[in-house]
Amino acid sequence: MDLDLRKLRYFRAVAEFGHFGRAAEQLFIAQPVLSRQIRALERELGCELLARTTRSVKLTPAGEQLFADSAGVLAAADSATRRAHEVARGLTRLVVGFAPGLRVSGAVRAFAEVAPEVEIRLLHLNWYDQAEAVRDGRADVGYLRQPFDPDGLRTVPVGSDPTVVCLPAQHRLAGRRRLKSNELAGELILDPAARRFATIEEKLELIAAGEGIAILPRSVARYYARPGIVHRSVVDIDPLPTVLAIATDRRQQHLQDFLDVAADTLS
Repeated sequence: MDLDLRKLRYFRAVAEFGHFGRAAEQLFIAQPVLSRQIRALERELGCELLARTTRSVKLTPAGEQLFADSAGVLAAADSATRRAHEVARGLTRLVVGFAPGLRVSGAVRAFAEVAPEVEIRLLHLNWYDQAEAVRDGRADVGYLRQPFDPDGLRTVPVGSDPTVVCLPAQHRLAGRRRLKSNELAGELILDPAARRFATIEEKLELIAAGEGIAILPRSVARYYARPGIVHRSVVDIDPLPTVLAIATDRRQQHLQDFLDVAADTLS
């Protein structure tokens, strides 16, 4: 069975809005048409994706799984379409993704000097799907910070990022320059495994408000520095390796050329 990408996009819209009417408005189609398309997708898959009520819709377990998987499927399809159009137009384009806090501009400048014919675009990556963005083709190359799932990726080590703790400026430990992890015992640590923050800014706002502390890469703490928060070194937590990453099935020469230049520049 071939999965209809249009129906999949329709399904994601309904899931995101939790409402057929609002999703139809966003998609610029009539609500009855949208309802029929979702019913058709459910018949094709042989399972119910949405639990419908008179006021809203909710995802079934099967719908939750499809929603989680569909983002990568649609991103990969969009990336394949983009690359096909670029080849047809005779363009050579490079999308360089970078994790929060990491600075890739030096590598981009160095590569532009040796390959001015390559059009470069930058893509800021979310911390929670940085590797997935390279796997699904949203980024051709990623400047990433470990840990992440390396499946399907080829990586080139380029450095490391020390770990710091971010504290409210009035915190009892804010006057110290260097700390050990055991000194943080009993503190409320804002853990991304327990809660997926929409943005780093949201996490820092909670810290400034005294709602907890966070262990972050130093580059992130510096990049998002703001009043009301200090960051202090944690001397017994290992630095986080930083790498360049590319999908294992991508072998175009301009990608390898960028890896070579970026590895020299960022190391």
